[in-house]
Amino acid sequence: MWQSSPPGSIYDYIRVASFSIGPDGLIEQWSRRAAGLFGVAAHEALGKDPVEAFMPGELRREGHRRIGEVLDGKEWTGLVPFRMPGEGALHGLAEIYVMPSETATGERAAVCIVVDVRALRGIETDLAASQAIFGQSPFGFVLFGTDFTVLRANQRFATVFGGRADDHRGRTVHDYLAGTEADRLAATLSRVLTTGEAVTDLQLVGTVPGEPERRHWSMNLYRVHNGSGRPIGIAGIATDVTRRHIAAREAASARRNLALLNEASARIGNSLDLETTARELLDVAVPGFCDLASVDLYQSLLTGEEAPPGSWSSPRQESVGGSAELRRVAFASAVSDAMPDAMPGAMPDVMPDAMSDVTPDAMPGSGSGTAVGPGPSHGRGAGYGDDAALNQPVAGNGAPPALGAVHRYPFNSPCAIALRTGHIEDVPGDDRGFVQSTFAVPMVAHDTVVGLVQFSRTKGSEPFGERDRALATELAARAAVCMDNARLYRREHERALILQRSLLPPGDPEAAGLDIACRYLPGNTATEVGGDWFDVIELPGHRTALVVGDVMGRGLRAAVAMGELRTAVRTLALLDLEPAEVLSALDEVARGLGTPGGSTSSDGTGGAQWPSRAAHKSREADLSEVYLATCIYAVYDPVTRRCTFANAGHLPPVVVEPGEPALLLDVPPGMPLGVGGEPFEEVEVELKEGALLALYTDGLVESRDHPLDEGLEALRGALVEPAPLLEDVCDRVLSTLDTRHGEDDIALLMARIQGLPTEAVGDWRLPREPRSVGRARELARGQLLAWDLDDLVDTTELLVSELVTNALRYGEGEIRLRLLRDRTLVCEVWDAGLVQPRRRRARDTDEGGRGLQLVGLLSAAWGSRRTPRGKTVWFELPLPDGRPAAERTVEELLSMF
Repeated sequence: MWQSSPPGSIYDYIRVASFSIGPDGLIEQWSRRAAGLFGVAAHEALGKDPVEAFMPGELRREGHRRIGEVLDGKEWTGLVPFRMPGEGALHGLAEIYVMPSETATGERAAVCIVVDVRALRGIETDLAASQAIFGQSPFGFVLFGTDFTVLRANQRFATVFGGRADDHRGRTVHDYLAGTEADRLAATLSRVLTTGEAVTDLQLVGTVPGEPERRHWSMNLYRVHNGSGRPIGIAGIATDVTRRHIAAREAASARRNLALLNEASARIGNSLDLETTARELLDVAVPGFCDLASVDLYQSLLTGEEAPPGSWSSPRQESVGGSAELRRVAFASAVSDAMPDAMPGAMPDVMPDAMSDVTPDAMPGSGSGTAVGPGPSHGRGAGYGDDAALNQPVAGNGAPPALGAVHRYPFNSPCAIALRTGHIEDVPGDDRGFVQSTFAVPMVAHDTVVGLVQFSRTKGSEPFGERDRALATELAARAAVCMDNARLYRREHERALILQRSLLPPGDPEAAGLDIACRYLPGNTATEVGGDWFDVIELPGHRTALVVGDVMGRGLRAAVAMGELRTAVRTLALLDLEPAEVLSALDEVARGLGTPGGSTSSDGTGGAQWPSRAAHKSREADLSEVYLATCIYAVYDPVTRRCTFANAGHLPPVVVEPGEPALLLDVPPGMPLGVGGEPFEEVEVELKEGALLALYTDGLVESRDHPLDEGLEALRGALVEPAPLLEDVCDRVLSTLDTRHGEDDIALLMARIQGLPTEAVGDWRLPREPRSVGRARELARGQLLAWDLDDLVDTTELLVSELVTNALRYGEGEIRLRLLRDRTLVCEVWDAGLVQPRRRRARDTDEGGRGLQLVGLLSAAWGSRRTPRGKTVWFELPLPDGRPAAERTVEELLSMF
């Protein structure tokens, strides 16, 4: 069967030509290739002497001799220079194979095969270069045929996969790679052969004979063609990039670790709640660092003790019973079917007897350890323990601790060792082969172990390495510092809250002529305790002081400053000073809080005249000690229904009179307490019966989302048509306004005006003459009998007589007598004198000086205060309750004489 040679054969490259020489030495046959090689057509060459036609003149003699030898039957091969016929013809060099032949008549002839030496030498050079590249290349070189079998492989390729280079002929990709990797390479070969598009850096993973470790190769594939462009196979160059892959993996691991640490810095510790901080740690670790993780904290840390039991330098764990009690506060998984019992350190290490006291109500999680909480998840199946599932008991022996369960680790377990030593420990994998690598990492803050975190990777994930060990330790340390800060904050927060609550008035305070209701809402657990306070102080004459203040700043110091200011307000109120005077004195106290030792400077404002140099430096170094506060102080008189206000930078009070809209009283705000240098003004307002007065702090009307103006307008709107019950009014205000922001404390003090009725007041003016003493006794007796207070007549007459007598003897101007009946009986004697009465002990020989002693002995309370036009001396008697009066002791009776 005849078959034509395809284009692009070897003869096309080496340009083989032929011609024949007859017995006469002349050309008798001339091939087309000869015509193409020499550029001479057949009709021009036939019948000519080849030596004369193509050889230079100086070589013709030798050429004739050679032709003669060939015609005599001798073969000859050699290089023959030739030139093209004609002037200016090109010269060349041909390699000629001359073979004797015979004609049909038996005569001697010759057949000549001619090859262009230049083309032949080019092919030899190309083959040598190809062999050098193919055989000496440091890269694996393989040539696949169109049937995807190996046609040729170099020695480097054979060195990797074993045997000699020729042994690989006929093999397929499945002889080198397994499974999906072989299928992927076969598909790529098919695509390259079909499309002609080269593929670079094809990453392949496999093993080589005799080595268990996986190797990584980078392969470049391109289609190979013959001279006519026909595809004849696919060439592949394979480079072993295992080291580069390991280096890249380590670099990626380092970048990932740095990114995780950066993420940890941003996400861990945003909350001052221990459980939330534990969940934030797992948010970062799962799945970015591990597949499973859990956090156990010391029970003592969670219950608020001063410090957890685990200082690793001097541990206090029990040597027999194992670790101290811990509680599992968080668990996370990035594997859909992972359960908490997959944690290898949990199953064999947990001591079930230590969990026997845990009730279902104490465990915020199911026995599986996966509970759906409000926090973010870690891939499929991630979850945390919260208060949503509290009904699962702790499993028996060998079971892990449930979320929220209290447990111990056996003494010799890796977890207990990590807690004791403060160093990371490797935990063996579980028997089922689910977890392959686990770290038990103690959470150490300031040389104190606060808990334990376990990081685990499951089968199929890369096992932990040394770099991961350092990262796990760093993550646990950062979380531990945040948890220790949260512990310290919680301790300070609780102390500040206790202090603040202890300083607020207990229950609903009572006052004459006022119906009072109050509310106090502390900020949420994420904010520090503020310095808001309110107070209701009873003053002489059935008057009442209403106080609301706010110390700027937060935390324990603000709470302490609030307590000092509140105490100072109460002390100043008992001196019965005017509201502006109270705030001026309180401003001095506030400025004293900002100096070392509580003293003010030596500029005349009080304190030590020569403060020490250390105290001066301390004050300059700690400007946070300077306290500022706002305060509004109001004094209400139920007889006149007049209220006097003084304001130190506080928000204005709100007044709602019957049938009128709510109004903000125009009380000059003044400067905050602690600034100093500015006097405070007073504003006196007469309030109608049934009017509503509201004092409050800025937390009620201002938040991040609601500016002050909107809050004040909302407060006025909430006080339209007040409800009959003052408690309902408070509830409506809190429900209407934005009071759940938790950014600041909220204090609200509301009072409804209920002045003393006319029949509960006796008011008389007496001339300055001796008979006014008797007149005063008569008026007092008559008023008490009218009020059915017969039991108080004798005592009241005696004490009224003493006070009026003192007013006549030591006072000035007209005398005024007033009796007030409310919850107690109050008697007031006014005069224009400025000299305050002073109680003294009379000697045995003195005929007087015992009047104020009688007043102090027989009354429940007494005192004096300045008025704008003199002074007032008063005493108070409790109303009879039907029980006989207590008899005086001998010491009390003797003190009268």
